[in-house]
Amino acid sequence: MALRASSTRTPPRRPADQGRFRSLRLFRGFLSEQSDPEGFYTMLADDAVSQVERHADLAGRTVVDVGGGSGYFTAAFGDRGANGLLVEPDPGELRKRGEPRRNSVVGDGYRLPIQDASADVSFSSNVLEHVPDPGAFIDEMVRVTRPGGIVYLSYTLWLSPWGGHETSPWHFLGGTFAARRYARRHGRPPKNRYGTSLFAVGAGRVLRLVRSRGDVTVLEARPRYYPRWCGFVVRLPVLRELLTWNLLLILRRES
Repeated sequence: MALRASSTRTPPRRPADQGRFRSLRLFRGFLSEQSDPEGFYTMLADDAVSQVERHADLAGRTVVDVGGGSGYFTAAFGDRGANGLLVEPDPGELRKRGEPRRNSVVGDGYRLPIQDASADVSFSSNVLEHVPDPGAFIDEMVRVTRPGGIVYLSYTLWLSPWGGHETSPWHFLGGTFAARRYARRHGRPPKNRYGTSLFAVGAGRVLRLVRSRGDVTVLEARPRYYPRWCGFVVRLPVLRELLTWNLLLILRRES
């Protein structure tokens, strides 16, 4: 699939707030995720787009949102003047907020329906922990990004407090145990099934993978939700698996 630009009004660019108040705002937002998903995901999407804007002017650019659910992130990119394509594998998620937005398709992150080097930004928020082969997923995101373009990846680490998602914190005793406990307690299996739609992805493996590639440069590797000065945590083996929570990687496609 080729990506075509559409006319859109470009709002004023807003600087990203990367201090402690931003982190407090995000963590307060997590507490309201279930009661106010619209407000929470709108806030999270706006924050993520601000992180991308540190490295790319989005006005008129083409952004591919991989695994973006019902389109919160795609909408936020559109608010900054970008032309977005939402690729979501689950039709139910795509229609969760009603009719899918324009330029939305059902598609597989391993086989994106997009031509080589046709996106200015390839974006994925909290998807990598849901795929069994992170390397192949990253390969595909890099493939569709033009040289000089940006790849944004963030995902929840398995050994973080929310690594097991709704089965947390029992995932620390093993994913299978946590899933069985959840099913006994709630009378149904968890939405995120360990070994099927949720996997034990850590920081070290993915960092080694992206740093070994000759076709990308790592621009940022740090905890997504913490102040920027906390970036040193990612340089601490073992501790980073426990403390990072959500790893943010921003890459530039080189060739």
